[in-house]
Amino acid sequence: MAISFSASAKAEVCRAPLTKNCCAVAECFGVLLFGNSFTADGVRIITESRDFAQRLPKLFHKAFSMDFDIRPQEDSTGKLIFAISDPAKCRRLMDTYGFHPTGTLSLHINLQILEEDCCKNAFLRGAFLAGGSVTDPEKGYHLELTTSHQSVAREAYALIQDALGFYPKQASRAGGRVLYLKQSDQIADCLTYLGAPLAAMGIMEAKLEKELNNEVNRRCNCDDANTSKVVQAAQEHLSAIRTLRNRGLFEKLPKKLMAAAIAREQNPDASLTELAQLMEPPITKPAMNHRLKKLAQLAQEA
Repeated sequence: MAISFSASAKAEVCRAPLTKNCCAVAECFGVLLFGNSFTADGVRIITESRDFAQRLPKLFHKAFSMDFDIRPQEDSTGKLIFAISDPAKCRRLMDTYGFHPTGTLSLHINLQILEEDCCKNAFLRGAFLAGGSVTDPEKGYHLELTTSHQSVAREAYALIQDALGFYPKQASRAGGRVLYLKQSDQIADCLTYLGAPLAAMGIMEAKLEKELNNEVNRRCNCDDANTSKVVQAAQEHLSAIRTLRNRGLFEKLPKKLMAAAIAREQNPDASLTELAQLMEPPITKPAMNHRLKKLAQLAQEA
Protein backbone atom coordinates (compact mmCIF):
# COMPACT_ATOMS: atom_id res chain seq x y z
CA MET A 1 0.00 0.00 0.00
CA ALA A 2 1.44 3.36 -1.06
CA ILE A 3 2.14 5.82 1.73
CA SER A 4 0.15 9.07 1.57
CA PHE A 5 1.80 12.46 1.12
CA SER A 6 0.70 13.46 4.63
CA ALA A 7 2.15 10.29 6.15
CA SER A 8 5.38 10.83 4.26
CA ALA A 9 5.60 14.41 5.55
CA LYS A 10 5.03 13.23 9.13
CA ALA A 11 7.66 10.53 8.72
CA GLU A 12 10.13 13.23 7.68
CA VAL A 13 9.15 15.45 10.64
CA CYS A 14 9.67 12.49 12.98
CA ARG A 15 13.34 12.34 12.01
CA ALA A 16 14.00 15.46 14.12
CA PRO A 17 16.39 14.40 16.90
CA LEU A 18 15.30 14.44 20.55
CA THR A 19 18.21 16.41 21.99
CA LYS A 20 17.00 19.13 24.38
CA ASN A 21 14.67 18.37 27.26
CA CYS A 22 12.89 21.74 26.96
CA CYS A 23 12.03 21.02 23.34
CA ALA A 24 10.77 17.53 24.22
CA VAL A 25 8.47 19.08 26.85
CA ALA A 26 7.26 21.63 24.28
CA GLU A 27 6.67 18.97 21.61
CA CYS A 28 4.69 16.87 24.11
CA PHE A 29 2.64 20.00 24.84
CA GLY A 30 1.73 20.30 21.17
CA VAL A 31 0.86 16.60 21.00
CA LEU A 32 -1.38 16.82 24.08
CA LEU A 33 -3.25 19.97 23.02
CA PHE A 34 -3.81 18.78 19.43
CA GLY A 35 -4.29 15.11 20.29
CA ASN A 36 -7.54 13.34 21.02
CA SER A 37 -7.87 13.94 24.77
CA PHE A 38 -5.91 15.66 27.53
CA THR A 39 -7.67 16.03 30.89
CA ALA A 40 -6.95 15.51 34.57
CA ASP A 41 -8.48 12.06 34.17
CA GLY A 42 -6.26 10.86 31.35
CA VAL A 43 -4.53 11.24 28.02
CA ARG A 44 -5.54 9.58 24.76
CA ILE A 45 -3.64 9.89 21.49
CA ILE A 46 -4.74 8.09 18.33
CA THR A 47 -2.66 8.06 15.15
CA GLU A 48 -2.30 6.12 11.92
CA SER A 49 1.30 7.23 11.46
CA ARG A 50 3.67 4.42 12.41
CA ASP A 51 6.58 6.87 12.46
CA PHE A 52 4.76 9.07 14.98
CA ALA A 53 3.80 5.95 16.96
CA GLN A 54 7.47 5.01 17.19
CA ARG A 55 8.44 8.54 18.23
CA LEU A 56 5.79 9.02 20.93
CA PRO A 57 7.20 6.69 23.64
CA LYS A 58 10.71 8.10 23.14
CA LEU A 59 9.34 11.65 23.26
CA PHE A 60 7.47 11.21 26.56
CA HIS A 61 10.38 9.32 28.08
CA LYS A 62 12.74 12.15 27.10
CA ALA A 63 10.43 14.84 28.50
CA PHE A 64 9.08 13.10 31.62
CA SER A 65 10.75 9.68 31.95
CA MET A 66 7.16 8.51 31.58
CA ASP A 67 5.69 5.43 29.90
CA PHE A 68 2.22 5.10 28.40
CA ASP A 69 -0.21 2.91 30.31
CA ILE A 70 -1.69 1.69 27.05
CA ARG A 71 0.24 1.43 23.80
CA PRO A 72 -0.25 -0.61 20.61
CA GLN A 73 1.46 -3.89 19.90
CA GLU A 74 4.42 -3.88 17.53
CA ASP A 75 2.42 -5.61 14.79
CA SER A 76 -0.70 -3.43 15.19
CA THR A 77 -2.23 -1.94 12.06
CA GLY A 78 -4.78 0.79 11.39
CA LYS A 79 -5.40 3.27 14.19
CA LEU A 80 -2.75 3.13 16.93
CA ILE A 81 -3.88 4.11 20.44
CA PHE A 82 -1.73 5.50 23.26
CA ALA A 83 -3.19 6.32 26.66
CA ILE A 84 -2.18 7.47 30.15
CA SER A 85 -4.65 6.86 32.96
CA ASP A 86 -2.48 6.74 36.08
CA PRO A 87 -3.61 9.67 38.30
CA ALA A 88 -0.06 10.50 39.39
CA LYS A 89 1.14 10.73 35.78
CA CYS A 90 -1.84 12.84 34.76
CA ARG A 91 -1.30 15.14 37.71
CA ARG A 92 2.36 15.58 36.77
CA LEU A 93 1.48 16.46 33.18
CA MET A 94 -1.12 19.00 34.29
CA ASP A 95 1.31 20.56 36.77
CA THR A 96 4.12 20.79 34.19
CA TYR A 97 1.97 22.86 31.85
CA GLY A 98 0.48 25.06 34.56
CA PHE A 99 -3.00 23.52 34.75
CA HIS A 100 -4.80 22.82 38.03
CA PRO A 101 -6.29 19.30 38.02
CA THR A 102 -9.64 20.57 39.29
CA GLY A 103 -9.62 24.33 38.72
CA THR A 104 -8.82 24.51 34.99
CA LEU A 105 -11.99 25.05 32.94
CA SER A 106 -10.33 25.21 29.52
CA LEU A 107 -6.84 24.41 28.28
CA HIS A 108 -4.64 27.01 26.64
CA ILE A 109 -1.07 27.40 25.43
CA ASN A 110 1.19 28.27 28.36
CA LEU A 111 3.68 30.57 26.64
CA GLN A 112 6.17 30.18 29.49
CA ILE A 113 6.82 26.69 28.11
CA LEU A 114 7.60 28.22 24.68
CA GLU A 115 9.92 31.07 25.54
CA GLU A 116 12.71 29.85 23.22
CA ASP A 117 12.31 29.76 19.43
CA CYS A 118 13.38 26.10 19.38
CA CYS A 119 10.55 25.28 21.79
CA LYS A 120 7.98 27.10 19.62
CA ASN A 121 9.19 25.03 16.70
CA ALA A 122 8.94 21.83 18.76
CA PHE A 123 5.42 22.71 19.94
CA LEU A 124 4.15 23.21 16.39
CA ARG A 125 5.91 20.01 15.33
CA GLY A 126 4.00 18.11 18.01
CA ALA A 127 0.75 19.82 16.99
CA PHE A 128 1.24 18.76 13.37
CA LEU A 129 2.12 15.17 14.27
CA ALA A 130 -0.90 14.76 16.55
CA GLY A 131 -3.55 16.92 14.87
CA GLY A 132 -2.23 17.88 11.46
CA SER A 133 -2.48 16.75 7.87
CA VAL A 134 -1.37 17.96 4.46
CA THR A 135 -3.04 17.18 1.14
CA ASP A 136 -1.18 15.60 -1.77
CA PRO A 137 -0.20 18.62 -3.93
CA GLU A 138 -1.27 16.70 -7.04
CA LYS A 139 -4.84 17.07 -5.73
CA GLY A 140 -4.68 20.49 -4.10
CA TYR A 141 -2.94 22.70 -1.55
CA HIS A 142 -4.17 22.31 2.01
CA LEU A 143 -2.39 21.96 5.37
CA GLU A 144 -4.34 21.97 8.61
CA LEU A 145 -4.06 21.64 12.39
CA THR A 146 -7.11 20.52 14.37
CA THR A 147 -7.73 20.94 18.11
CA SER A 148 -10.78 20.53 20.33
CA HIS A 149 -9.75 23.56 22.43
CA GLN A 150 -11.00 26.99 21.35
CA SER A 151 -8.36 28.92 23.32
CA VAL A 152 -5.59 26.72 21.95
CA ALA A 153 -6.66 27.44 18.36
CA ARG A 154 -6.74 31.17 19.01
CA GLU A 155 -3.29 31.18 20.64
CA ALA A 156 -1.78 28.83 18.02
CA TYR A 157 -3.00 31.27 15.37
CA ALA A 158 -0.88 34.01 16.94
CA LEU A 159 2.03 31.61 17.44
CA ILE A 160 2.08 30.64 13.76
CA GLN A 161 1.99 34.30 12.76
CA ASP A 162 4.91 35.03 15.10
CA ALA A 163 6.98 32.04 13.97
CA LEU A 164 6.22 32.02 10.23
CA GLY A 165 4.97 35.50 9.43
CA PHE A 166 1.58 34.63 7.97
CA TYR A 167 -1.92 34.10 9.27
CA PRO A 168 -3.71 30.76 8.84
CA LYS A 169 -7.40 30.64 8.05
CA GLN A 170 -9.82 29.29 10.69
CA ALA A 171 -12.92 27.12 10.63
CA SER A 172 -15.09 25.07 12.97
CA ARG A 173 -15.48 21.33 12.49
CA ALA A 174 -17.30 18.79 14.64
CA GLY A 175 -17.06 20.96 17.74
CA GLY A 176 -13.36 21.66 17.27
CA ARG A 177 -11.30 24.36 15.59
CA VAL A 178 -9.21 24.04 12.45
CA LEU A 179 -6.30 26.26 11.44
CA TYR A 180 -5.43 25.80 7.78
CA LEU A 181 -3.28 27.09 4.93
CA LYS A 182 -4.26 27.07 1.25
CA GLN A 183 -1.33 28.82 -0.43
CA SER A 184 1.36 26.52 -1.78
CA ASP A 185 4.27 28.77 -0.77
CA GLN A 186 2.98 29.09 2.80
CA ILE A 187 2.50 25.33 3.08
CA ALA A 188 6.02 24.75 1.78
CA ASP A 189 7.45 27.27 4.28
CA CYS A 190 5.48 25.63 7.11
CA LEU A 191 6.68 22.12 6.22
CA THR A 192 10.26 23.33 6.01
CA TYR A 193 9.90 24.98 9.44
CA LEU A 194 8.48 21.78 10.91
CA GLY A 195 11.39 19.74 9.57
CA ALA A 196 10.06 18.33 6.29
CA PRO A 197 12.03 20.11 3.52
CA LEU A 198 11.59 17.19 1.10
CA ALA A 199 7.81 17.40 1.42
CA ALA A 200 8.08 21.17 0.95
CA MET A 201 10.08 20.57 -2.22
CA GLY A 202 7.33 18.20 -3.40
CA ILE A 203 4.81 21.03 -2.97
CA MET A 204 6.87 23.44 -5.06
CA GLU A 205 7.65 20.83 -7.75
CA ALA A 206 3.95 20.03 -8.07
CA LYS A 207 3.15 23.74 -8.36
CA LEU A 208 5.81 24.21 -11.04
CA GLU A 209 4.54 21.22 -12.99
CA LYS A 210 0.98 22.55 -12.88
CA GLU A 211 2.14 25.98 -14.05
CA LEU A 212 4.10 24.42 -16.92
CA ASN A 213 1.12 22.28 -17.94
CA ASN A 214 -1.16 25.30 -17.83
CA GLU A 215 1.28 27.27 -19.98
CA VAL A 216 1.54 24.43 -22.50
CA ASN A 217 -2.26 24.14 -22.65
CA ARG A 218 -2.60 27.89 -23.05
CA ARG A 219 -0.12 27.93 -25.91
CA CYS A 220 -1.75 24.90 -27.56
CA ASN A 221 -5.14 26.58 -27.33
CA CYS A 222 -3.65 29.75 -28.76
CA ASP A 223 -1.99 27.79 -31.58
CA ASP A 224 -5.25 25.98 -32.31
CA ALA A 225 -7.09 29.29 -32.47
CA ASN A 226 -4.45 30.76 -34.79
CA THR A 227 -4.57 27.66 -36.98
CA SER A 228 -8.35 27.96 -37.23
CA LYS A 229 -8.01 31.59 -38.29
CA VAL A 230 -5.45 30.67 -40.95
CA VAL A 231 -7.68 27.91 -42.33
CA GLN A 232 -10.74 30.17 -42.38
CA ALA A 233 -8.84 32.98 -44.12
CA ALA A 234 -7.42 30.55 -46.69
CA GLN A 235 -10.93 29.24 -47.48
CA GLU A 236 -12.14 32.80 -48.02
CA HIS A 237 -9.20 33.48 -50.34
CA LEU A 238 -9.83 30.32 -52.36
CA SER A 239 -13.54 31.08 -52.61
CA ALA A 240 -12.78 34.54 -53.97
CA ILE A 241 -10.32 33.14 -56.51
CA ARG A 242 -12.90 30.57 -57.71
CA THR A 243 -15.43 33.35 -58.16
CA LEU A 244 -12.99 35.35 -60.27
CA ARG A 245 -12.21 32.28 -62.42
CA ASN A 246 -15.89 31.43 -62.87
CA ARG A 247 -16.66 35.01 -63.94
CA GLY A 248 -13.79 35.04 -66.44
CA LEU A 249 -11.96 37.74 -64.56
CA PHE A 250 -8.93 35.77 -63.39
CA GLU A 251 -6.93 36.23 -66.62
CA LYS A 252 -7.56 39.99 -66.49
CA LEU A 253 -5.98 40.38 -63.04
CA PRO A 254 -2.81 42.46 -62.64
CA LYS A 255 0.33 40.31 -62.57
CA LYS A 256 0.91 40.88 -58.82
CA LEU A 257 -2.63 39.86 -57.90
CA MET A 258 -2.54 36.85 -60.23
CA ALA A 259 0.76 35.71 -58.68
CA ALA A 260 -0.79 36.03 -55.20
CA ALA A 261 -3.85 34.06 -56.29
CA ILE A 262 -1.79 31.24 -57.85
CA ALA A 263 0.40 31.05 -54.72
CA ARG A 264 -2.69 30.71 -52.53
CA GLU A 265 -4.23 28.02 -54.79
CA GLN A 266 -1.01 26.01 -54.78
CA ASN A 267 -0.46 26.43 -51.01
CA PRO A 268 -3.87 26.38 -49.30
CA ASP A 269 -2.40 25.67 -45.84
CA ALA A 270 0.35 28.28 -45.95
CA SER A 271 0.38 31.33 -43.68
CA LEU A 272 0.55 34.88 -44.99
CA THR A 273 4.24 35.03 -44.07
CA GLU A 274 4.96 31.85 -46.03
CA LEU A 275 2.98 33.08 -49.05
CA ALA A 276 4.81 36.41 -48.96
CA GLN A 277 8.14 34.60 -49.28
CA LEU A 278 6.89 32.80 -52.41
CA MET A 279 6.45 36.03 -54.35
CA GLU A 280 9.07 37.16 -56.89
CA PRO A 281 10.61 39.11 -55.36
CA PRO A 282 9.51 38.24 -51.77
CA ILE A 283 7.23 40.79 -50.15
CA THR A 284 6.15 41.59 -46.61
CA LYS A 285 3.29 39.91 -44.79
CA PRO A 286 1.14 43.14 -44.82
CA ALA A 287 1.71 43.47 -48.58
CA MET A 288 0.59 39.87 -49.12
CA ASN A 289 -2.45 40.45 -46.95
CA HIS A 290 -3.30 43.54 -49.00
CA ARG A 291 -3.18 41.58 -52.28
CA LEU A 292 -5.43 38.80 -50.99
CA LYS A 293 -7.92 41.32 -49.59
CA LYS A 294 -7.93 43.01 -53.00
CA LEU A 295 -8.82 39.66 -54.60
CA ALA A 296 -11.69 39.25 -52.14
CA GLN A 297 -12.92 42.77 -52.92
CA LEU A 298 -12.86 42.16 -56.67
CA ALA A 299 -14.78 38.88 -56.19
CA GLN A 300 -17.49 40.72 -54.21
CA GLU A 301 -17.78 43.37 -56.93
CA ALA A 302 -17.92 40.82 -59.75
